[in-house]
Amino acid sequence: MKYFILLALFAAAFAAPIEDEDDKIVGGYECRKNSVPYQVSLNSGYHFCGGSLISSTWVVSAAHCYKSRIQVRLGEHNIAVNEGTEQFINSAKVIRHPRYSSRNLDNDIMLIKLSKPATLNSYVRTVSLPSSCASSGTRCLISGWGNTSSSGSNYPDRLRCLDAPILSDSSCRNSYPGQITSNMFCAGFLEGGKDSCQGDSGGPVVCNGQLQGVVSWGYGCAQRNKPGVYAKVYKKKETPHEIKMTRK
Repeated sequence: MKYFILLALFAAAFAAPIEDEDDKIVGGYECRKNSVPYQVSLNSGYHFCGGSLISSTWVVSAAHCYKSRIQVRLGEHNIAVNEGTEQFINSAKVIRHPRYSSRNLDNDIMLIKLSKPATLNSYVRTVSLPSSCASSGTRCLISGWGNTSSSGSNYPDRLRCLDAPILSDSSCRNSYPGQITSNMFCAGFLEGGKDSCQGDSGGPVVCNGQLQGVVSWGYGCAQRNKPGVYAKVYKKKETPHEIKMTRK
């Protein structure tokens, strides 16, 4: 069975490691337990980023979350305790977008191939890939174990959720003049108060049941006129933005 991600054509080899940036929920709420079964935690002795399960063997995250070896933790809600629903699977391959830029976080997309297939059940499920970009105003679900404080440090053990709208391209570009590329979009609230934050990076932005974005960057957290910026998962077909992954 073949899976198509409309991202960009990835190189098949590892790229060189980069400095970790656990950039980027403030103003959200605790997710209902196991209500986000596609959410994964990336772990290297500690939770450092989120991700999304898109097939039994592939996870999407942010390129700035790159590590050469990652343990992917699925079926998690409270990452501080063993709840009996978890699956811990090591990475077999970690692939960053070949045109990822650590300077401006353009093409901030990464794929992780699991060393063995995840067991899909009510606690671990895949999320659908998008067939088109979601329009501005679309309400989306953003989730993660990132910082819940805009002015301090308060990292939760239980998964947090935030309902936020996609913002117009003009609002996004006006918030970050000269910094937004065609591979990014903004979501959130221009008045501030609600946002993804440090530790949420790589996590999902799901709109109408489809994975539209990956938590990427922003200026601080939940600040006025500085919404969260997300890497687009969908890209138009006019350019070679397709990766094929075969599940045997």
